[in-house]
Amino acid sequence: MNSHRTGFVPATLAKRQRYMLTPEGIALPLTIASRGARVGALVLDFVIIAAGMLAVTLVLFWTLGDLIEQLMAGIEDEIGGAAELIGVILILFSFLARYGYFLGFELGPRGATPGKRIVGIRVAARDGGQLRAEAVIARNLLRDIELFLPLVFLQVAPTGAMGSAGIAGMIWFLIFMGFPFFNRDAMRAGDIIAGTWVVETPRANLAQTLSTQSAADGTSQVTGARYSFGEAELSVYGEEELQTLERVLRGGEENALAAVHAAICRKIGWEPGSGDERAFLTAFYAQLRAKLEGDMRFGKRKRDKYS
Repeated sequence: MNSHRTGFVPATLAKRQRYMLTPEGIALPLTIASRGARVGALVLDFVIIAAGMLAVTLVLFWTLGDLIEQLMAGIEDEIGGAAELIGVILILFSFLARYGYFLGFELGPRGATPGKRIVGIRVAARDGGQLRAEAVIARNLLRDIELFLPLVFLQVAPTGAMGSAGIAGMIWFLIFMGFPFFNRDAMRAGDIIAGTWVVETPRANLAQTLSTQSAADGTSQVTGARYSFGEAELSVYGEEELQTLERVLRGGEENALAAVHAAICRKIGWEPGSGDERAFLTAFYAQLRAKLEGDMRFGKRKRDKYS
């Protein structure tokens, strides 16, 4: 992954620019998320989680106040069966809020939690492939070792119950918090283990490009050629490939456009020409998106080329 400079890109931004090589051999330009953006996203996610847990707790107190009071008093008295059930529900909800939130959103098609989406970043696989469930699980389980356990040590330390645990927790915390500053891609320990990194989400608007009549009917404004793709040709790709094609069109890199154009032509059996790659890819994108959206209305969903 080599960094690159283009035009009048600021030096700080140029240092975060990379190329990601997809399994098809296509080099996609991307920008590594800044450390500040990642911290901001994490804080926002924790605020959302805390607000959700508070809301659920208030609802439970409002609807099941007597049982919760019994549960809280059960430290000294015998806890009833209903109060035990409430306790189990609270524990399960706390677990799901802590792990399910990150896993559910990062395994989604956008690869980003609400906090990440707000600041404009997402999780991506470093090998350019699809973000796998085991990678998302690994990077989020590592968060316990990186953040939660040392914070527990720091909270317990003032009581003196664990001796020098506070110093150990502080050293532990600083080591893992320093990981993003020890590598040029700002990866934390979880990213290194899981083979992921966090990148900026392109903010350019593609809708304007695809809203013209020429894009809708596949006609090139440069050569006048009309690109129309059949059911079999559009069926070779799914949502994952559509997102990859969208990133390429947004980036506008000529080398990336040419590489993707050649890869699609090989896949669908077309003879690749040259000089009209953007029109070809825009038409393919518009028609593929229309097909996938149409299929979803009938309950059919194609997540990627393997499904």
